Amino acid sequence: MSLLIHVLSGPNLNLLGTREPEIYGTRTLAEVEVECHRTAARHGLEILFRQTNAEHVMIQWLQEARGGAGIVLEPSAFCYHSLPIVDALKMCTCPVIEIHISNIHRREPWRSASLISGVSTALLTGVGTHGYVLALEHLAYLLRGAPSHGD
Repeated sequence: MSLLIHVLSGPNLNLLGTREPEIYGTRTLAEVEVECHRTAARHGLEILFRQTNAEHVMIQWLQEARGGAGIVLEPSAFCYHSLPIVDALKMCTCPVIEIHISNIHRREPWRSASLISGVSTALLTGVGTHGYVLALEHLAYLLRGAPSHGD
């Protein structure tokens, strides 16, 4: 039986590939999903890959995922204002890897103030859509029993 990882993407990422390609690249979310399934399968993991523009839907998904094997979360703009998402993440007992396609620290100053980073296990920012794969690789590493901090 495989372990289930929830791969969740926030607002406007459904337009990945056409939305500001100079910042977010030209890969579509469907292409990212295919690569994530390949990566997960290599590690004996299963993924549930979802995207929403609705905060309440994201909260519901986080509640469903809270006791699972892990979460990869590209929160997009939810990370700047959504205390309900932060509260949902605080209930998670599994590792949560927050990712951002662009480097949020090299953009407008307000973008580097992610509320979610304070409740995440790890943060990947600025590695493009490859961040999804890197996050899955790190979760596989943690699930093999590696320490979650300081290694």
